[in-house]
Amino acid sequence: PGVVMGLAWTSMGGSVLYIELVKAMGGQPGKGALQVTGQLGNVMSESATIAHTFARGFHAILTGASHSEFFATTDLHLHVPAGATPKDGPSAGCTIVTAMLSLATGQPVRPNLAMTGEVSLTGRVLQIGGVKEKTLAAQVTPP
Repeated sequence: PGVVMGLAWTSMGGSVLYIELVKAMGGQPGKGALQVTGQLGNVMSESATIAHTFARGFHAILTGASHSEFFATTDLHLHVPAGATPKDGPSAGCTIVTAMLSLATGQPVRPNLAMTGEVSLTGRVLQIGGVKEKTLAAQVTPP
């Protein structure tokens, strides 16, 4: 739970990237904070914040509660591996939301599933670019 494969457009075509999300360590109850690492640009960092806001509200709806106890009391650490490679763009939003809800519910995401798409504060997945390159990257990546 918490690991999801995303698709990205690069100047050399498409590539896959993994979004990893874990509960931050410390042993104390958290305050619902989100730490982001992996040399993310401003746009991708904003996407992580938007995903966190949406996932928080959506998880409350899933659990039938007025707020999400998980997100209110759990500090999260989101990392995109290959830290030496700069990453930016809005298309990781739905992948980040999925990683967050996967961790919150304890349900792993299928390892042969990849996704892309910017997500809005209300949960709309917006139009994507680089479809051809992203599709080719998904086809050549083993699960």
